[in-house]
Amino acid sequence: MSARRRRAFGFWIAACAALLLAACQQPAPPGHPAQPSAMSSVEGDDGTTHHPVGAAGNFLAGMFAGEERDLGAAASFLKSALAQDPDNVTLMQRTFTALAADGQLDEARAIAQRELKFAPEETLAATLLIEQDAKAGHWAAVATRAQGLPARGMNTLLTPLVLAWARMGEGHADLALGALAPLTANPREQLLHDFHAALICDLADRREQAETLYRNALAHENGRVLATVESAAAFYRRIGKPEAAAEVIAKYRQDRDDPTFVDLEAATRPVGSPRAGLAEAFFEIASTLRQGEAPDMALIFARLALDLQSDFALDQLLAAGILEDMGRLDAADRVLAGIDPASPVGWTAQLRRASNLDQLDRFDDAAHALETLAAAHPDRPESLITLGDILRRHQKWTEAAAAYDRAIAKLGKPSSRDWTIYYSRGIALHESNQWPRAESDFLTALDLQPEQPDVLNYLGYTWIEKGENFERARSMIESAAKARPTDGFIVDSLGWLYFRSGQYDKAVAQLEHAVELVPDDATITDHLGNALWAVGRTQEARYQWRQALIFKPEPDLKAEIERKLRDGYTVPAPLRSSSETQTQ
Repeated sequence: MSARRRRAFGFWIAACAALLLAACQQPAPPGHPAQPSAMSSVEGDDGTTHHPVGAAGNFLAGMFAGEERDLGAAASFLKSALAQDPDNVTLMQRTFTALAADGQLDEARAIAQRELKFAPEETLAATLLIEQDAKAGHWAAVATRAQGLPARGMNTLLTPLVLAWARMGEGHADLALGALAPLTANPREQLLHDFHAALICDLADRREQAETLYRNALAHENGRVLATVESAAAFYRRIGKPEAAAEVIAKYRQDRDDPTFVDLEAATRPVGSPRAGLAEAFFEIASTLRQGEAPDMALIFARLALDLQSDFALDQLLAAGILEDMGRLDAADRVLAGIDPASPVGWTAQLRRASNLDQLDRFDDAAHALETLAAAHPDRPESLITLGDILRRHQKWTEAAAAYDRAIAKLGKPSSRDWTIYYSRGIALHESNQWPRAESDFLTALDLQPEQPDVLNYLGYTWIEKGENFERARSMIESAAKARPTDGFIVDSLGWLYFRSGQYDKAVAQLEHAVELVPDDATITDHLGNALWAVGRTQEARYQWRQALIFKPEPDLKAEIERKLRDGYTVPAPLRSSSETQTQ
């Protein structure tokens, strides 16, 4: 799990997220027109005080704050608008949604109850009350509400899940399994059925049935994800089959680039009650909505899951990731801080939190946290890798290389997944003028991952810049461009290869495409200017160089561009391969 290494069931495609949104956002009956009233003020997440006037002003301000992902301000503005126009159903819907996204669930539920009187089929409002009833243990009420959800969109998935866990809450395992049965009608939903049926049988201590269902879930194409692996491994350990648990974990790690980031050996029973089972269902919906680019709705379902199970570490990690995507790093930090370090994702959470601290301009705090982790876990390299990454972002190249040195010393024999560490250290060494060591690291990275486009591009481009290993550099860059034809930086490298080899017309065409792909990069724009100058299009070249200056180039490049604008440009002699040199 990571960076956003997201755990989600593969069978829920993005289209399903759109269906759930359709189910949750049916048109509401019109309310009364808004009337101007006294001015209200709201303090946003950044401490800024806003002063819109009247219900309409508050509504517009709330909608704008929502677009800016300022969840607290959005909720406050819309609540003020609703107070000024209390029977406006559209305002009710917008307000309880904003409050729920901000985590103010009690206030959101109160408004949802009012809205359901006007729009009884409104799915999200009903779901908020379903969660409230489940939290209180009122499982009969949960079942009644679930059966009343309109049979459209993703309610065809939500209703069976909620009803199954409601029946389990009432103590009826057979009825719970029966409630899941509609999910078997669609092959894409079979995994969802098998996983939740396994959890229900596990909770009911139906070991043989649970084991079969866990095996079925793990055998699905998208079934070997963290939730199923964690649950199955914990189940096997509980029933005295540690070898089976180890096998499940080993297969999971074979499929992942970051196996050491997840401590599956520490996994305990993730679903120990019907309430926790419903939390799992909400978590999966949140994961799917996040994949479907519906972050506000995803955050609401993640918050509902946490309200049912406050120590649900996977859901905490998901909620933090959604908040990070929204740019709400302070809120994400608070969620990450609440994850138990002993949980399977506790290590990941601490690393993510350190990265967030750095993005919050708290570099010293981030570095201290990572050094503390490194001291507490001297056998693990990840905290030092993260420290190296942070130092590299701050262009502290020598310090970054030293951090990577310490990390690599802990690796033992490197595996194919370790190419990134050597690549990252190679960049730091190159930027700190330690080219021989950097070149060795790039070659090691290619030994570990021979066709990796980033490494092929970086090393090939650098060799071209240095006038070394021209033939191999050309082959590397062409391979990288073939693998990633829409990567603007790799397209730039190919254009620069053409330029340095004297193929100026091809260079112009390639570099124009690179600028289309990355229109605000100073180096790429400068390269295009050089190529245009080489074919005699000097006015266009000067225009590109002036554009490059707008994109805030590094000091050395800025000085070079200013010199070219002042004095013109001398095109360097073309590089030649060894065979071409011998022929001449």
